[in-house]
Amino acid sequence: MDVQGTVAAGWEPVRDAFLRNFEQRGERGAAVTVHHDGAKVVDVWAGARDVDGETPWTEDTAQVVRSATKGVAAAVPLLLHQRGLLDLDAPVAAYWPEFKAAGKDGVTVRQLLAHRAGVPVLDRPLTLAEAVDLETATRAIAAQAPVWEPGTAHGYHAHTFSWLLSGLVHRVTGRTIGRWVAEEITGPLGLDLWIGLPDAEAHRVGRLGPVEEIEPPGSGALKLRPKRSVTEAYKDPNSLTRRAFGVIDPKPDENDPVYRAAELPGSAGVATARALSRFYAATLGPVAGAERLFTPDTLTLARTEESAGADKVLLVGTRFGLGHMLHGPASPLLGPSSYGHPGRGGSLGFADPDAGIAFGYVTNGMRKTVTADPRAQALVRAVGSVVNGTA
Repeated sequence: MDVQGTVAAGWEPVRDAFLRNFEQRGERGAAVTVHHDGAKVVDVWAGARDVDGETPWTEDTAQVVRSATKGVAAAVPLLLHQRGLLDLDAPVAAYWPEFKAAGKDGVTVRQLLAHRAGVPVLDRPLTLAEAVDLETATRAIAAQAPVWEPGTAHGYHAHTFSWLLSGLVHRVTGRTIGRWVAEEITGPLGLDLWIGLPDAEAHRVGRLGPVEEIEPPGSGALKLRPKRSVTEAYKDPNSLTRRAFGVIDPKPDENDPVYRAAELPGSAGVATARALSRFYAATLGPVAGAERLFTPDTLTLARTEESAGADKVLLVGTRFGLGHMLHGPASPLLGPSSYGHPGRGGSLGFADPDAGIAFGYVTNGMRKTVTADPRAQALVRAVGSVVNGTA
């Protein structure tokens, strides 16, 4: 496998781990970028841009990153709070009056962002056409009754997070979340990252698809053999787990241009690894050509735990901040200060303030993993070995 790109001296273990993913874990096409203290130290790519093709992955190849989009989208309410436009402890209904329906009048912005609002499902799933229409989808989520008392528990709002966040941001700013991200984050930072892929960029995006589940013996990967209850929940069409991941029905084709163009901040962002890493680097401090995104107070908010323990949807222990997933046994990042978000099946973006690390990994090969893909884990372990001096 011919790995392209650049690696700073001392960071070769990350490139080596990236190569082993192709040799040992069935990787088809991928890229990984790492920033350290605002400087890009790893930026490599290899393989095919399409999971089922032979056209080479190039420097500007982008992919749908699934729920890794959530980590970028979570910066929006944090920045609105930073600018004095959003009170995290105010009821969502103070900004979005329709949301108070069906017993949700007391749900706060903080609870919504921390997956505590109790609306990870819809009584009637949406078609793709309904899901991508902001007015239709936000009207549906606003009318939905919670399935647990808001604030008393947490559960991953896998798809409904898109409409919860979209509805809130639109009513606070008057802009769609895709437009806000483009104008306030990705434009100023020069990122190849979109929540709502423009037609002019569609030619750069590779095709996603499933890849074989391979893990070499003794690899050090997190062992996540699903409990029987988890396996059964994914099979049971009436379970909260299955319903949360099935709120768009039929299941959308992520290679469909309509899906890629949709402003779904919970699942349909398109990005390069370089863009994910540079975004997280900018949350930590200045990066080349741009000022930092987060003030120190906002950075503290991003890394602060809001939800922890048994997740009513994923049925494992998860940790969330204000929209970001935090380091934990089911979703290991670099260390206790890390915040970011994985994408189901592969992609991952995160920052670690203590280590000064920002990380972005994207792939076209989708595995069954939800929060801890072995390929991403291998890369994170390699980053840790460099940071800790154990490489």
